Amino acid sequence: MKRGTLISCFIIAFGVALVTLPEGGVAILMTVIMSLIAVAIIRQADDESGFLVNIFLLALIARIIFGTILHVFDLREFFGGDALTYDFFGNRIVEVWKGQIFANDGLTYKATRTSGPGWGMNYLVAIIYFITGQNILAAQFFCAVIGAATAPLVYVCAHKVFENVRVSKLSAILVAFFPAFIIWSSQLLKDGLMIFLIVLAITMVLKLQEEFSYFSVSILIFSLFGIISLRFYIFYMVAIAVVGSFIIGKSGSVKSVVRGFIIVGILGIALTYLGVLRSANEEFEKFGSLERIQVSREDLSRAGSGFGEDIDVSTTQGALLALPIGFTYLMFAPFPWQISSFRAAITLPEIMLWWAMIPILLSGLWFTLKHRLRNAISILIFTFLLTIAYSIFQGNVGTAYRQRAQIQVFLFIFIAVGWTLLKERRENRQIIRENEKQRRR
Repeated sequence: MKRGTLISCFIIAFGVALVTLPEGGVAILMTVIMSLIAVAIIRQADDESGFLVNIFLLALIARIIFGTILHVFDLREFFGGDALTYDFFGNRIVEVWKGQIFANDGLTYKATRTSGPGWGMNYLVAIIYFITGQNILAAQFFCAVIGAATAPLVYVCAHKVFENVRVSKLSAILVAFFPAFIIWSSQLLKDGLMIFLIVLAITMVLKLQEEFSYFSVSILIFSLFGIISLRFYIFYMVAIAVVGSFIIGKSGSVKSVVRGFIIVGILGIALTYLGVLRSANEEFEKFGSLERIQVSREDLSRAGSGFGEDIDVSTTQGALLALPIGFTYLMFAPFPWQISSFRAAITLPEIMLWWAMIPILLSGLWFTLKHRLRNAISILIFTFLLTIAYSIFQGNVGTAYRQRAQIQVFLFIFIAVGWTLLKERRENRQIIRENEKQRRR
């Protein structure tokens, strides 16, 4: 750990606590405790633990600063109004737990339900508030720590697939400091938590493909449970990627395939026991039809930054026809000519950077398909399925920009691969030129 990073953490923590008193002191204390736990875990992870600790702390500083600005200037409604909903519902659950109110009204029912979209977020906030009191800054900083921890986790994931330190480091840096990731993981929102859980699940799959471990299986079950409690539809994509990876196997050997079937069996039993599979089936019956998707998409398209209001995805043919338009918006929006507000305008530099990365992304993806297909199969399956799903579902530029991060987290790994290939080619050409100069001498 670099001394400068540690000093910066201390200054930022003291400043935030001072500016946001009284809730800031409790929030910072919780952040320090969580960060110490995260650093202890990171130090056990890899020979590059020093780099990973610094990346984690710097990523956390960026998220704490941005989150504090939102808090001090009351910008939550502007950047992510869902945070206020989670704050209200989480506090309502605590009131029920303490017997301060009775669960006999509509809002209390919505807060305390254990099914439907995002119910897990309400209970996560409730657990935090039960410890800290109603302190939205503490809950927000909890999300910031998890968001910052995603960077070193992506390093581990990338290294499992490509076994290349340069690729792994660049992947971690992109996740740590790309603006969208800072924005969405600095707030009391599901996005940063979802990204972390997705990467955690895929990383555990990669570990289990190398060696069976009850600990890794337990963490995988935990991550799948967390995913379905936050965004149930992503559970299906992750589950398919997990099962597909174990069936195909990393090495293709009989031992690897058999181990995969055993792990899938253990997962099935555990998830059934926990009620996850039953809940997933119920949610799919409620929300999984194309007709229901059309209703949700129509609502999004009628909002301020909506698009494709005339598109109908309630049939298979309509969904297929919507794919090209949805994919274009999901991957590239907002477009410069669509920017008509300050909120959209501040994304323009990031969008330009993202567009510039696309050729490098394609290069890295092509290399992966040719040389690391088995290693990366879980990432490829998940990324493909979620991209297709969001291309059909999305009808709003703002929502597409926000949820693109769940796909970008793995696309950054392919970008890191493409960039590394480009650098290595340049280095090779430089070596050739230097050798030619020496021969002429």
